[in-house]
This record gives sequence, C-alpha cells and structure tokens, in this order.
Amino acid sequence: MHFRKTIIGVGGLALSLIATGVMALSQDEIAQLGNSLTPIGAEKAGNAAGTIPEWTGGLSPEAGAELERGFRDNPVKSEPEFVITAQNYNEHKEHLTPGQVAMFERYPDTFKMPVYQSHRTVAFPADVYEQVKQTAGQASLVNNGDGIDNFSHGSFAFPIPKSGAEVVWNHLTRYRKNVERSYAQAMPQVNGSFTLIKFREEAAYPQFMPDVNLEKAANTLLYFKQRVEAPPRLAGNVLLVHDTLDQVKEPRMAWVYNAGQRRVRRAPQVAYDGPGTASDGMRTTDNFSMFSGAPDRYDWKLVGKKEIYVPYNAYELSSPELKYDDILKKGHINPEHTRYELHRVWEVEGTVKSGQRHIYAQRNFFVDEDSWLITLADHYDGRGALWRVGEGHIAHAYHEQLPGYAIETLYDLLAGRYIALGMYNEEESAPKFGTSPSMNEFTPAALRASGVR
Repeated sequence: MHFRKTIIGVGGLALSLIATGVMALSQDEIAQLGNSLTPIGAEKAGNAAGTIPEWTGGLSPEAGAELERGFRDNPVKSEPEFVITAQNYNEHKEHLTPGQVAMFERYPDTFKMPVYQSHRTVAFPADVYEQVKQTAGQASLVNNGDGIDNFSHGSFAFPIPKSGAEVVWNHLTRYRKNVERSYAQAMPQVNGSFTLIKFREEAAYPQFMPDVNLEKAANTLLYFKQRVEAPPRLAGNVLLVHDTLDQVKEPRMAWVYNAGQRRVRRAPQVAYDGPGTASDGMRTTDNFSMFSGAPDRYDWKLVGKKEIYVPYNAYELSSPELKYDDILKKGHINPEHTRYELHRVWEVEGTVKSGQRHIYAQRNFFVDEDSWLITLADHYDGRGALWRVGEGHIAHAYHEQLPGYAIETLYDLLAGRYIALGMYNEEESAPKFGTSPSMNEFTPAALRASGVR
C-alpha cells in the first residue's frame, strides 16, 4: 500500500517554515536520515559492545514462508543465549527496567526472560522513508505536546525528537495500514483460569480510504471499530472511535452500540483512564496498543536512550501451532514462548499535570528506536508505587513491512492478575492488511448493522 499525496502543501509549507525560522530541525540534522540514522531516525550503527548489530535495512518481504491461514514463518529461529531469572537478574540489572525487576520479585519461581541474539528486523516501504525525510522538521507541538500541527496524514512526526512529547507522538503517528483482524483477550484469575473475550476489529486511516476528503479530515488520525463476538452475554456490542491529532481542539469522538438495548450512544468515557472494553477493570482505555488517545493529561520528560532487554521478534507468540492455553498461565504468560533481545530504546516519563487526574500518576515508556513502538511501560499509582507493568511483544510483519505486537500484556503487581490482548493464534486467519473500507463503515449509523447478533 502506498501513500496518497496527503501532506497538504508540503513544499510551500517547508519553505515557509524555513523562512520564518521555526524549523524544528536543521538541514544538517535532516540529512542524517538515511545516513548515520535510519530513514525514520534510529541510530544505524550497532553498539560499542557488539551486542546490538548495525541496521542494514531490516527483513525483506520474502524473509519467511507463508503458513496456514495467512500466518508467516519465524525468520529468526534460534536458541536463547542465556535466561534471566530471579536468581541472576542482578547480574543483568543495567539492562532491565524497574517493571522487569518487579516481575522477578513478584514471581520468583516462574517469571523468566530468555535472551536471544539481537536482530534489527524492522523495515518500512520506500515511500514511507521518502515521506519522513520530506516532512522532517515540519510538525510542531500544540501546547507543549497536547496535540500536533502541520502534520496531516503522515508517519513519524518527529524522526529526530527533542522532547518526551515528540517521542510519544512518534508512537501515535507511527506507520500503520488499514486492517481487519479477529483476536482474543483474557484476564486470567490468580489461579490461572480465564474466559476468552473475542473481538472483530477494523482500523482505517484517512490517507488509505478512497472516499475521504483529506483536507476536511486534516485533524483526523484514525477510525476504529470493534465488535465483541464472545462470550454470548457481550456479543454484538460495538465500539466506534474517531481519533484526532489535536484532541484538545477536537476531542476524540466515540460511540457504543449496546446489543441488548439496540441503541447507539455517545461514549465520552472511552478515553484516558476509562475502563477498557470488557477488561474487568484490568486496563484503561489508553492502555490499548500500549498507549493510545490524547497525551494531554501528562507532562512528558525525555529521560534518554538506553540499552534494554525488550520483548522482540516475538514470532513464536503468534504461531498457529500454539493454543491460547499454551500461552496463558498463572501470574504471567508462558516464558517458554517469549523472546527478549537487547535493543536501544527511548525512555519517556509522564507525570500527571497539575489540575489533571488519571489513575496512573506516572508512567514510564520504553520506545523501540527502530519502530517507535512502545515495548515496555511501567505505571505508578498516586502513592508512587509501581502498580502495573506492560509488555508489547514486538513482531515485525515483514511481508507487509509493518511492525506490530504479537501480544500485549499488562501485569497488575498488586492484584496478582494480568490482561493479555491481541492474540490470534486460534483465529480463522491472521490479520488482513491493506483493506479499502468506505467512510460509511465508520459512522454511528453503521453501528447498528455491525452489532446484529
């Protein structure tokens, strides 16, 4: 899938910004993209120790074979180099996050991190690289990061970030494609028992929709529709979301269709720390996709770049050979199927602004430099105690040139429970990318039809 010509007035805008002296990046900095930096802003070189390799272009679309039901083979099969456990984690602490340390201490007998050779597999289409270089330095933060301006329908707004808010916006504006997918969510009890919640989901982006007026949709980031398919008591309920780039100027719009009442209603609670759909209170709305929605309730501090063992190349966790029972275990997912690698990440610390509220008083994100995906997230309560630990197990869909999550987990250290979402091992097919939905499919009027049982 290729970009429509969507950056409004790119050439004229760039010249205007340069002329007025408000260019966020110098021409010398922009020239680093594709040279000393990867085309989206990561350090191209490996680390001094040789434990993180040089980025040489990532995986090709033909890196692995196609399997049953649209699944793909694991292109980096190997054995772990070592395993971090509660008994030896202190030897590796410089490459661990507080959340990972807390998991070893909370589950000393079962939580493990098998560490593999690092592979920098992420690659994007050539037109994405072209767009990033063409638009670098144009986007600007609104009110210190509450929104962004001068950036309609592109990807990676700030490839050379200068602030924590810019890193967060890179995650929010990362390159994505229209997608249809079925997946499962589970919230295992303390004893490990669980009930699966099944979803059918569609996401679409204005630049990839044939009937969207891009000028009118200049502030629109994405359209999202989610239908609950199981269990029967929830089946038929539908959520519709329109997300914006500046949610202070134009807040997120959300609607829900309740199948029992057969009514469509506005849903302002589907934002910030409102409870996630059918999550038993185990995640907030903005925990979805590790972080989504408006960032305006936080001050974002750029802590810096670190080398951390992160969940990466998690192809095993999306294998069609696994059942959900193989993955979901007491306390945490099965470490026999996880994979950790040493990668460079940006750490960003968000603290709730004065006068604002959120159940997470602080959240620290660890953002993969090669994809701008948040891969680890530590969430603190109002007392300053580490409360929930999030893991986004990154797997690069090489055939689509699109990184994403094989599974997302959020561990509640106090309750001894967790939520796992995004699993599709047992579904009828792997996610289908590159769809071309009509805008009519993402209107409140369409919800009733979507929710018919």
